[in-house]
Amino acid sequence: MYKDIVIVSAVRTPFGRFCGSLKEYDYFELGALPMKEVLSRVNVSGDQVDEVYWGVGDTSVCKDVYTPVAARQTLIKAGLPPETPSVAIDKACVSAMSAVHYGCRAMVAGEIDSAIGGGATSFSQEPLIVRGLRWKGFRLGDVKMEDPLFALGYKDFNPVSVDTDNVAIEYGISRQEQDEWALRSHQNYGQAWEAGKFKEEMMTLEIPQKKGEPIVLNIDEQYRKDTTMEKLAKLPGIYGCRGVTAGNAPGLNDGATAILFMTKAKADQLGLKPLAEIVSMASIAISPHRMPEGPAYAAMKALDLAGLSLDNIGVMEINEAFAAVPLVSTLLMVEKDKEKAKALRKKTNINGSAIAIGHPNTASGARIIMNLMYELRRRGGGYALGAICGGLAQADACIIKV
Repeated sequence: MYKDIVIVSAVRTPFGRFCGSLKEYDYFELGALPMKEVLSRVNVSGDQVDEVYWGVGDTSVCKDVYTPVAARQTLIKAGLPPETPSVAIDKACVSAMSAVHYGCRAMVAGEIDSAIGGGATSFSQEPLIVRGLRWKGFRLGDVKMEDPLFALGYKDFNPVSVDTDNVAIEYGISRQEQDEWALRSHQNYGQAWEAGKFKEEMMTLEIPQKKGEPIVLNIDEQYRKDTTMEKLAKLPGIYGCRGVTAGNAPGLNDGATAILFMTKAKADQLGLKPLAEIVSMASIAISPHRMPEGPAYAAMKALDLAGLSLDNIGVMEINEAFAAVPLVSTLLMVEKDKEKAKALRKKTNINGSAIAIGHPNTASGARIIMNLMYELRRRGGGYALGAICGGLAQADACIIKV
């Protein structure tokens, strides 16, 4: 359990659709947007940040494909001093939450007093790959190009959607339940956006156009207002899945997130009002084929570290890597008691999650923390729990208090 580590600022970009409004943003420029804004909002200069921990996944989108130092290049673009140490963390979808976790560990160790944690992803900038051309002496004939986004996953393993589908079937979770959860995500997001709930966490972007006025983006592009059960039911399973479809899975999205957190003593020194306290964080890993169970195990570990139970948690988010993930994890957290799971789900993903918001994977973990934080503040306080799984079944969880 952590003590006296607080969040003082948190912000993100709107999340763009695949090849949508953010498709032309340079990877480092995209990440620099919230990194700069998170400091500006509380009038803190970059020299007050001891370290930057940055979630990074596929660096082939970077202009410097060969060993980019993505965290460092991003912080320099954001105007932080070049003397600021940084580290890029690649744990797939878990990365941005782990970025905050590692910063907390450094504070507990007494090595630093403040940090920025977050991450960025640009699926739209993903290049096609030609392998082996360098040494094959190519002179004539067709060149085979590979799309890393097709059957997204890991070459020596099943696509993550297939593993998720198998685990969902094992837990008795139907295609209809997954579609219902996907519809709920869009409905909850729409209601939250109309209520202005995302204004605190989301910076508005003005995106220059070659002709005409700039596009003003203040909503996540993945959200589909016209989603219905009928439309979801018509979609086929992906990669041979029986329950997982493009409709009950998130998109391939672009976006970036940043959280400024520090010791309470540092916040007092700078005259900053804490927005939330980080109570505990946990990282776990399980069998690589059991990904939907990961958030449950991470969440239970975080609860144990904090000395809390699910009854203490006012609101919760389990990232919708697929609709099956929160459905499986909520069942597992209550020992597969369906009635208890039903009650737990009522306070889970109340503002929607990745199916409606989008999932720029190495940014999402920090988004979950900030959305829960601002929700608690609107409610007048309490505890919140966020959890997220990542490729090959790692998972992180975070408990915050307002």
